[in-house]
Amino acid sequence: MANAQYAQLRDWIDRWEAHLIEQRTYLTELDSAIGDGDHGTNMVRGLAAASARADAEVPEHVDDLFKAVGMAIVSSVGGASGPLYGTFFLRFGATAGHVRELDGADLAEALGAGASGVAQRGKPELGDKTMFDAMSPAVGAFAAAIARGETPSTAANSASVAAHAGREATAELVARKGRASYLGERSVGHIDPGATSTALLFQSLAEALA
Repeated sequence: MANAQYAQLRDWIDRWEAHLIEQRTYLTELDSAIGDGDHGTNMVRGLAAASARADAEVPEHVDDLFKAVGMAIVSSVGGASGPLYGTFFLRFGATAGHVRELDGADLAEALGAGASGVAQRGKPELGDKTMFDAMSPAVGAFAAAIARGETPSTAANSASVAAHAGREATAELVARKGRASYLGERSVGHIDPGATSTALLFQSLAEALA
C-alpha cells in the first residue's frame, strides 16, 4: 500500500492555504450571514502564519511540521477556529510521531486523533452546525476506506466527498454553537463557514495524496 510521504503532507497545508485564499470572500460572506464575518480573513492569516513558520523552522518530520502549523494557527486565527484547527493539527502531529511517512492506518489514526481533539476542545456534536459536521464524517469515511484495504489516496477522496456532503447538510441545521446559535431558527438556510473551510481541508488532502 502506498504511504503518505512527508512532502505530500507539507503540500496538503500549501494546497489548503491556496484554497482558503481563493475562497476567502466566499467564506467571509458565509460568516457574515451567521457569524462575525471574519472567517475568510482569519483563516488566510492563520495559514500564512503556518506556512511562514514551517518555512522558517524547516521541520523534517511529521510531528514537528504539524506542531509548527498547529501553534501558528492557534496564535494567529481569532475566534473559535484558531484553537480548534490548532488542536486538530497538534493532535495529528503528536499521534503521527517523529516519522517521514505514514501508511493508511497511521494516517487514519492521526486524523481520528485530530478530530477527537476538536471534539474535546469545542464540545461539538453532529448536527450542531459547526466544522465538526464536515470533519467527523470525513474522518470516518477515511478510516472505513482504509479498513477496506483502500489506498490513502482513495481514502482521502472518500473523506473529501463526505466532508463536502456534511458541509452542504449544515444549510438545513439550526446552529447550536457559537455566535450563529444566537440566531436560532434564522440560521437555517445558511451553510456553516467552519464546515466549509473543513471541506476545503479534506479536499486539499485528497489533492495532495493523488
